[in-house]
Amino acid sequence: MGGGGGTEAFPDLGRHCQNSDCNQLDFLPFNCDNCNKVFCLEHRSHKSHNCPKPDHNSRKVIVCETCSTAIETTGQDEKLLMEKHMSSGNCDPRNKKKPTCPVKRCKEILTFSNTSTCKTCQIKVCLKHRFPADHLCRDRQPPAAVKASNGGRRWNEKFLVALGSRSGKDCGKNGSGSSGSPSNSNPSIKAC
Repeated sequence: MGGGGGTEAFPDLGRHCQNSDCNQLDFLPFNCDNCNKVFCLEHRSHKSHNCPKPDHNSRKVIVCETCSTAIETTGQDEKLLMEKHMSSGNCDPRNKKKPTCPVKRCKEILTFSNTSTCKTCQIKVCLKHRFPADHLCRDRQPPAAVKASNGGRRWNEKFLVALGSRSGKDCGKNGSGSSGSPSNSNPSIKAC
């Protein structure tokens, strides 16, 4: 039985894998877009069945080690493209400098996986400085605007006023601890 398929009872059901080492009867076969042969699940990819024609739908990119330029190689010889790029005059080693985080004293190189763009100021920073407070975001509210928004009173002043207004019975523990005797070796700060 060659490329046909099926069983004795159902001769038109399924197809045999056309990989020379497999020949498995598959009831849900895959057709290769490039070589138009039929394959089973295991041999459906171009790489697994050693497809003689390159994959025309995929996009492959190589990166020049001299200037860090990405070169698309879809269906073309990589060595030939690299030689063409080197001789074109566009390959300059001075262009290899990688972008770094703009925050003062941060030397983190920005890559695809560790770059974050601030939603407020649109600056690209490393993950460590992704929050507006960490990279001195220029569109943040200045401290004077924050003071005005909470009535001119700082948060710790509000806390102290609230703490002073509490009576002693509001506190959780009025005792000195679980042993019953006061311990002078570990002084504690009590709010009550």
